[in-house]
Amino acid sequence: MCRQVFGFRLAMIALATPTALVNANDGLPTRLVGAAVVVTFMTSYVLFRDWERFGPLLLRHPSLLALDTLFGALLLIAAGPASTLAYVSVCTPLLAGLVYGWRGAAVFASLQALLLLLIHAAQENPAPGITESALLPGLCVIAGAVGSSLRNLMLRFGAATQALTTVQARLAVTEAVSAERARLAREMHDSVAKTLHGVALAADGLTTSANADHMDPALVRHQAALVARSARRAAAESRELLADLRREADPDQATDVLVELAARTRDFSARSGLPAVYRPTGAHAVPPVPPAVARQLLTIASEAMENAHRHARPTRVDVSAGVHGDLLRISVYDDGRGLPPGTTLEQLRRAGHFGLVGMVERAASVGARIRIGRGGHPQGTEVRLELPLAALTTPSA
Repeated sequence: MCRQVFGFRLAMIALATPTALVNANDGLPTRLVGAAVVVTFMTSYVLFRDWERFGPLLLRHPSLLALDTLFGALLLIAAGPASTLAYVSVCTPLLAGLVYGWRGAAVFASLQALLLLLIHAAQENPAPGITESALLPGLCVIAGAVGSSLRNLMLRFGAATQALTTVQARLAVTEAVSAERARLAREMHDSVAKTLHGVALAADGLTTSANADHMDPALVRHQAALVARSARRAAAESRELLADLRREADPDQATDVLVELAARTRDFSARSGLPAVYRPTGAHAVPPVPPAVARQLLTIASEAMENAHRHARPTRVDVSAGVHGDLLRISVYDDGRGLPPGTTLEQLRRAGHFGLVGMVERAASVGARIRIGRGGHPQGTEVRLELPLAALTTPSA
């Protein structure tokens, strides 16, 4: 919205500049008007093009807008209040309302209206009636009120959008927990149940061999070892699944993501031989994360490290995690070859490379946002994962 205001200012200044220069007296007045044109035009252009960069500076220093108002008044004196430059004066209180709220709108609307009234009064042939003289000052007041109202409306819309994002993240976490429980049930059926069935078959074979008329000691030992090995495998699978279920049933058994991530980084470095360093970031402690959500986050980080080792040929991998604002941020960066320019998820999916696609899907399943690219580094690839902290809390009844 502020960028559009400055775009309108640019057009009006360009249209009114010839009139201002023609009406200015020769010598110093012409140079002053020319300098005012250059300053106001370039200021409007810079803010129109890079509002995200320079807008905060204007927000912190209202005196800059006051200085711009004085330069605009100099142009208005030269061009006359009947020129198109008069409409630029309406932009000032509108912009003040958008940036500073109703107090700023009131101050700058009053300042601009006073300048307009003084310019009208100083004319050689002033407007014959109060209506013509008060038209533009009245528009300035209206523009300030409109800017302040638009600001309040956009702030409310932003708050509503943030609340909607939080609700969506919470719903995504709830769905992730439900999906994880279903996954555990499938794994119990597909792994533990099948392993136990194999134990039963091996035990039946051992019984048959032991009851044979001519028992083969070597075959019996082999079948007994198979029964023991299968039983140990089933016990390990059962312990892992039961531990997951117990952590999910007990809210106090949440996962410390930083500890788990540090352990996985050390394990990856020892296993692959690639130097991998973990460091915590952020100024606040990371809250406990539900096991189903933590598993997705840790799986994404592990997959990012494995992808770097398999495809990027890096010399190191840097892993970091911590709370930044209202986000839990996890970053995995490698200094390798990086992704080819123009790579998209659809291209990866068609080519059969489902690693990055799976990472994006896992992030979406818990309401997290993932960015895969160079980031702020000159080379390599950074996988940055951000999860709203509000998604980790359950709203009280």
